[in-house]
Amino acid sequence: MAYTNKNNVNTLTALLVAHGVRHAVCCPGSRNAPIVHNLNECPDIECFPVTDERSAGFYALGMAQCTGEPVAVCVTSGTALLNLAPAVAEAFYQHVPLVVISADRPPQWIDQLDGQTLPQTDALGRFVRKAVTLPEWEGESEQHWYCNRLVNEALLAAYSRWSQPVHINVPLTEPLFDFNVEALPDERAVGSAYGWLTHDHLASEGSPLYDFWKARRPMIVVGQNAGLELKKDWPLWQRAVVLHESIGCASGSCLFDEVLASEDKTQLKPDFVLYGGGTLVSKRLKAFLRSCKDAVCWEVSKDGTLHDTFMNADGVLEGDLDHVLELFNDFLSDTAYYEELYDIQLGEPADASAFVGKWNEALNEAEHRRDSFVPPYSQMAAVRSLEAAIQDYTSLTDNPPAVHYANSMAVRLANIYSKGFVWCNRGVNGIEGSLSTAAGFSCVTDRKVVCVLGDLSFFYDQNALWNQNLRGNLRILLLNNGGGGIFEKFEGLKGSPARERFVMASHQTTAAGICQSYGVAYREARNVDEMAAGINWLVNGENEADRPMLLEVFTDSAEDMRAFSGYAQNEK
Repeated sequence: MAYTNKNNVNTLTALLVAHGVRHAVCCPGSRNAPIVHNLNECPDIECFPVTDERSAGFYALGMAQCTGEPVAVCVTSGTALLNLAPAVAEAFYQHVPLVVISADRPPQWIDQLDGQTLPQTDALGRFVRKAVTLPEWEGESEQHWYCNRLVNEALLAAYSRWSQPVHINVPLTEPLFDFNVEALPDERAVGSAYGWLTHDHLASEGSPLYDFWKARRPMIVVGQNAGLELKKDWPLWQRAVVLHESIGCASGSCLFDEVLASEDKTQLKPDFVLYGGGTLVSKRLKAFLRSCKDAVCWEVSKDGTLHDTFMNADGVLEGDLDHVLELFNDFLSDTAYYEELYDIQLGEPADASAFVGKWNEALNEAEHRRDSFVPPYSQMAAVRSLEAAIQDYTSLTDNPPAVHYANSMAVRLANIYSKGFVWCNRGVNGIEGSLSTAAGFSCVTDRKVVCVLGDLSFFYDQNALWNQNLRGNLRILLLNNGGGGIFEKFEGLKGSPARERFVMASHQTTAAGICQSYGVAYREARNVDEMAAGINWLVNGENEADRPMLLEVFTDSAEDMRAFSGYAQNEK
């Protein structure tokens, strides 16, 4: 028994087996010969040859109807794939899980009048639930992880509760007929738990809750997640390290970035990670968790879609993170009952407690260092002063302000100083629209809405103020350092003549004229005293004209970066 030397085909074959695909309908052709060869060689898959592709699709449909399991149908490149469309459309509306596998020509030859080449990616359109094109890869590389992830994503979609067709497109470069690999690779197969939102399912072996019980160093990571509330009296906080940013929720410290920069990471590594919510700002946390290859990693996803953010997911759980955490907490609240009911034994509490204690000690030290650091006049000082004013205001009212931060440096400063949840357009991290989003928010609430953004974000989105619906509840802190100040941190960029004009987009623009045009109350600050008075006016001031209020804090980008670097040095 020998398999093809095409790595992407071997990855695909191994994962078909791991995900339980047992039947394959194979059509003739040369480009798909490596795939058909593997399917035929694999003892776990039974192959059925059918020459006519249109008929083959319906053969596979019938098999899947009978078995209730995904069935693969493999075709060669070119119009062969298009002949599957009728069967795939039928399967889509019947919710039958076909796995369409098409061989393809290398992408550089598409539309170059080469034989049997046409754009095959997404050729089946909306009649498949998931379509992926696998990379060709050599050696252990990120491309291997990418190929593995794509196959897992497609097969998870086929097995989902929607049970609809998926398409896996496999570009193959000649030579095609080298069959000299003795065994299939040991590939990571990502598990799934669709709709498993009961104690019974979560406690079954191989589920996230079961893996959590066995963990000695459990960690829960919360991405962007509006509305999540982690109650401080939950036993969960004693059993697991809970990390989040200001865009995740309002509980606990956000200073894990500083901890990872200053502590011995060996003692901080988890052996179990539960990740839910949306994106994370911190590159350092993502890099750290990507290094934890031995940790069991589960994701909670609202629609069951896999997001392999840390490149080591073991499974995906469809559901709401807050509900899953409540179920975790229920178990922790009455461990003896659930240990007996499900015949499981919790890991030694002392082990988890020591891990949690190590993290809490490091986070507390990071908070102390942050609080002891007084930045000079800078954007950092402005955000520090603003957040202190917001905390004072919040303590005196039952109607705290909603706080919006723009991307880039603004949201990073929020993660240092904010004590509450903040809104941010972090889905794709663009700087455009931050002010418009906050303005729209302010139109449908009586709360004060505070928007913190840099100069490029503001001037790009200045038409957000060209709106007569706006009222005095919109308060804007504009951090103007004359360009994209975050680019000051990239040492390698300093050698480029294009840096200031083209990358940082340096300018001398102010918001004074814009505010005058749109009837926005305006103040500026150019030193510490003016900044303090302006922030007090912005947060606590009354608004006689009932129009937005804007404070423009002018700083120097180099000084801003020196303040940020000084804080980073203070953390080490």
